[in-house]
Amino acid sequence: MWAPGLSEFSHAAPPLVLLLALALDWLIGDPAPVYCRIPHPVVMIGHLITALDMRFNRGSAWVGAGMAVFVVALCAGIGWALAWGMRTFPGGWAVEALVASALLGYRGLHDAARAVALGLEEDNLEAGRAAATHIVGRDPDSLDEAGVARAAIESVAENLSDGVVAPLFWYVLLGLPGMLAYKAVNTLDSMIGHRTPRHKAFGRFAARLDDAANWPAARITGIVLCLVGGGWRVMWRDARKTISPNAGWPEAAMAGALGVALAGPRTYAGKGVDAPWLGDGRREATPADIYGALRIYRLVGFALAILLGLLALL
Repeated sequence: MWAPGLSEFSHAAPPLVLLLALALDWLIGDPAPVYCRIPHPVVMIGHLITALDMRFNRGSAWVGAGMAVFVVALCAGIGWALAWGMRTFPGGWAVEALVASALLGYRGLHDAARAVALGLEEDNLEAGRAAATHIVGRDPDSLDEAGVARAAIESVAENLSDGVVAPLFWYVLLGLPGMLAYKAVNTLDSMIGHRTPRHKAFGRFAARLDDAANWPAARITGIVLCLVGGGWRVMWRDARKTISPNAGWPEAAMAGALGVALAGPRTYAGKGVDAPWLGDGRREATPADIYGALRIYRLVGFALAILLGLLALL
């Protein structure tokens, strides 16, 4: 009877690696005792971007593009070296799954959004706002209770795409190098992809690169959200209303699934943004709606685990 050797098993293991990575991330998340001693991979990428930004940012779009390409290529190369090294010894695929789990944000996002709901549930708006600062980009001090709840729900939807589905997608496509390169792209966008005077030109390429890298995952996430929670009509109608070419897909799907209106006018860095509403449900979101979003979020994770399990069996 033929039995696969280690090399064949390692070559055929990507779905199994991802299934284990997703399980590890849900079970242990980012353990503080570990990352208080060694920096998290994304933190290390962030330190590199900060150093390069301080050294080379003189307002040139071309230099910014070159820096972004360098960071992404470096991370892809490190990912390739790690994957090659781990697949040369028995059980290396399990270590690779542990590394991949650190590049997922499934458990962390769930717990952060739940903290917002718990704060609001205790009738403590300030606690809800404080918890929201960890997962939302807008100014939470300008939000009432419904605004904080909506912001948390939007973050659950958008970061499900950016922090879970997109890393899984790029691993399936390009392995650990693709997953690590994607995290570099995503971190570049979060740090220098803003339309501020300092980064308007320098970070332009990073922002566009992030849009391209997230394009498939945003639409996959929207579809899976609709499969487990409904919301098809709202997604197809409202997904293209946002300035971002990607955020509208998971956010509109979540709005339709929950029967609430998301997005709308908000404040970033003290500047008002007159954004359109997604969905035609009620605007007065509550902590119960955050819990509802997290229930759908867990169902999506379960659906992804089933899909990875089926792929691993095949």
